[in-house]
Amino acid sequence: MSDITTKILPKKRPTTKSGIFYKEVQQIVIDKKGKITTSIIDKVYVVRYRDGAGKERLVTIGKYSEGFREAYCKIKLDEYVSLARHGELPPQLERQQKKIITTLNDLAVIYFTDKVNDNKANLKQLQRYNIYFGHIEPSSIKAEYGKSKPSKPIEGLNDFGARDINTLTKSDLAKFVKQLQALNKAPQTINGVVTLLVAIINHSIKEKDLKFINPLSNAKKIKFDDTRERFLNKDEVEELLKHTKDNEMIDLFTKIALSTGARLEGVLHIQKKDIDLAHSAITLKDLKNGSTYTGFFNEAIKVQIEKTIINLRANSYIFGGGLEPLTSRVIQRKLKPILDKLFNNGLDIKDAKNRVVIHTLRHTFASHLAINDTAIFTIQKLMNHSNINMTMRYAKLAPDSGRDAVRGLYNV
Repeated sequence: MSDITTKILPKKRPTTKSGIFYKEVQQIVIDKKGKITTSIIDKVYVVRYRDGAGKERLVTIGKYSEGFREAYCKIKLDEYVSLARHGELPPQLERQQKKIITTLNDLAVIYFTDKVNDNKANLKQLQRYNIYFGHIEPSSIKAEYGKSKPSKPIEGLNDFGARDINTLTKSDLAKFVKQLQALNKAPQTINGVVTLLVAIINHSIKEKDLKFINPLSNAKKIKFDDTRERFLNKDEVEELLKHTKDNEMIDLFTKIALSTGARLEGVLHIQKKDIDLAHSAITLKDLKNGSTYTGFFNEAIKVQIEKTIINLRANSYIFGGGLEPLTSRVIQRKLKPILDKLFNNGLDIKDAKNRVVIHTLRHTFASHLAINDTAIFTIQKLMNHSNINMTMRYAKLAPDSGRDAVRGLYNV
C-alpha cells in the first residue's frame, strides 16, 4: 500500500491579476518499494494588500478544487482594501489575531535567553522567576541549567506566567504585593521581584519591538530603610575566620569577600582566568550591571588561591571547580548558620540594619577602607559603585582630621 501525503508549498506564484497569488499543493506518493513520486494536484489562492498602517497582509481565499477562481479573489481583495481604509481587518485575520496570545512566560524566555547570553542574568534569577511567576524549563535557556535542582513555586500566588500580558493590570500587581507581604517576604525581596517582572516586559518592548504599553512600568516600590549600619570590626573578623577555617571553600570565600568587597554572585563567578597571581589581583564580574572591575588580595590569600586553582582549567570556576558557577545556596547553607550563631543571636529576622548577612562582608570591606582614610573615589572604584552617592555613606567613618586642618589655615 502506498503512503500518500500532501503539503502546500511556501512559494507564492503571481497570477494575471495584481495582488492575487497562488501556492501549489504538492502530493507525495511513496510506493511499497520506497520510490517517491511528487506531483502538483491543486492550488490555493492568496491575496496580498497593505492595511492602513502600511503593514503587508496576506489572506488565504481557498483552493481551486473547491471552486475558487481569480475573479472571485479580485472581489474579495477589493473588499479587504475597503475595510483597511476604515482601519478594519478581514474576518479571517481578526479570528487569527484573537488566537495569538502572548504570555508572560513567552516574554520571560526571550528575556532570560538574551540576558544569560550577555552574562547579565543567571540561574538564580531564573529560579526566582519560577518561584514567583510561572515556569520556564531551565534547560531551555541554557543546557547546563537542566542539572540544577528545580525551584519550588509558592502556592497560592497569581499565576502571572500563563497570563496574557494584555490582561495584566496595576491592581493585579497590588494584590500580588499584598500576598507577598502576607507571606512575610522582606520589602527588598518584594521590590526585587517586582523589578524583575517589569524588566521582563520592558525588554521585549525595547529590544524586540513589542507593540505594548507596560501597565506595570510605574509600579511603586515599597519604601523602607535598607541602609545597613552593621559591619564587622577587626575582632569580629578574626572571630569569624576562626569558625570558617575548618571548611576550605567557605574560608576562601569569606576571605575573598572581605578582601574585595565583591557581592556573593561576583565571588562565585570568579574563574581561574580571572586570577592574576603576579599582581595579586582578580577581575571581578558585577552581575548587577554587567561590568567588570579589579579587586586585590594579600599574600596569605594568594597562597590559598594558588593551591585551589593549580589543577583547574582556565574557564573553571574556583568555587566548585566546574565549568558552571556554584549556586549561592551552597554558600548560604554553610555560612549563614555561622553568621547567625556569632552575630545574630536574639535579633529579629527583619532587623536589616543590625543583622549580619553575607552582604555584610561587602559593607565591612568598604567600612574599613574608610576607617583607614582611603580616598572616597578609591573606595568607589574598589566597590564598583556607578554613583559616588552610594559610596559617600562610608565617608562618615573616615578619621576626623578637619579640626587640625582648620587650625593651620591662618595666623590670627
